[in-house]
Amino acid sequence: MPDTSETATTETATTTATTATARPQADTAVYTHGHHESVLRSHSWRTAANSAAYLLGSLRPDMRVLDVGCGPGTITADLAALVPGGHVTGVDRAPGVLAQARATAAERGLGNVEFAVADVFALPYPDGAFDVVHAHQVLQHVSDPVAALREMRRVCAPGGLVAARDSDYAAMTWHPASPGMDDWLALYRRVARAGGGEPDAGRLLRSWALRAGFTDITATASAWCYSTPEERAWWSGLWADRTVSSTYADMARDGGHADAERLRDVAEAWREWGRADDGWFAVLHGEVLCRTPA
Repeated sequence: MPDTSETATTETATTTATTATARPQADTAVYTHGHHESVLRSHSWRTAANSAAYLLGSLRPDMRVLDVGCGPGTITADLAALVPGGHVTGVDRAPGVLAQARATAAERGLGNVEFAVADVFALPYPDGAFDVVHAHQVLQHVSDPVAALREMRRVCAPGGLVAARDSDYAAMTWHPASPGMDDWLALYRRVARAGGGEPDAGRLLRSWALRAGFTDITATASAWCYSTPEERAWWSGLWADRTVSSTYADMARDGGHADAERLRDVAEAWREWGRADDGWFAVLHGEVLCRTPA
């Protein structure tokens, strides 16, 4: 539920949310990355252009948009700028990160955006409250992505869009080859699944959407690519730091998946890749635009 600092609009939505269908229990998955500085370094880089391009052509200036799992709010703020006559609500289940999201919106002078604490399995809004419900890199981290999509569909207006984009770890690829990087990928996928998530979500989005009851689905793919010296330094540095100092690192150690020495070795493999003059890394994403019946 939203905290007491939220606006009357959010409070009203909370009190009027319907209960026509049974909601699943709260999410049992652990967010693999957490909100360590190395994670927010990556999240704050994301924009609507580099992370939601598949959606942008469908936006209209007067739309009501819900951004689920908004994190530090950089994509949310971009969406608000693209619907100047509409309104954007960003929600996240981690209250602490919303302070950064609000600061981002304030710095940009956006008056049509608000933020609230909420759970994707029990969104505190009425049926059909939004024209677009968007989630970026969320479904890979939840315990029941099909139920999450059903809840996103519930708050989407007739004829509206539910949009989701998730990376696919098994499809990530890089050069030069590195046993240490291979170890990173195997370790990350094991830790993510132990926490209740699905790291290869990108390839499953269409399947999940069909199971959630959508019939009008456009499925696409796009990629991030890091190859310049600056890009390699940034991408390798944040993953090296994340490997030893984040929720992911804690989950790896506490779950018995890797000890501190192995995590340091994986972090060094990331740094070695980042120093390679011919280094190249691609992150494949699956995307779905799901139209609700009019």
